[in-house]
Amino acid sequence: MENQDLLNDPMILREIIMDHYKYPHNHSLVSSTAYRSRHMASASCIDDITVEAKINDGVIEDIRFDGIACTISTASTSIMTELLRGKTTDEAKEIIANYFSMVDGLEYNADLLEEAVAMKNVYKQANRIKCATIGWRAIDQIIKESEESNG
Repeated sequence: MENQDLLNDPMILREIIMDHYKYPHNHSLVSSTAYRSRHMASASCIDDITVEAKINDGVIEDIRFDGIACTISTASTSIMTELLRGKTTDEAKEIIANYFSMVDGLEYNADLLEEAVAMKNVYKQANRIKCATIGWRAIDQIIKESEESNG
């Protein structure tokens, strides 16, 4: 299915969100020293998650998460783990920047975001933006830490 179809069908967007909420992908931690980890919690929601990623030679080899989170947070983080796995950190940063633009109601490249376009209407509910970005902010910080430690 083309991304354009996803963008225009609210039922498909809802199905993507509910599928990732009910059956989150990469929803367990490995707690290995080969992984960088970031704990994130929200003061205004139940969201309390840990994201971990294995980054080698500028490539995200694996990305996982666990914790307690609302529907939007769980679904967006699950989608993120699938979307960013195997990407270079530069590719991931471009995807993350587009995602943040989308949830802020700004211009974005839908083709880069794939299933993450399911969150395209989050900006209409300001209280949900934190939920939709908590996992994304965690991986963004992990990537920055990784780049800083690798020069």
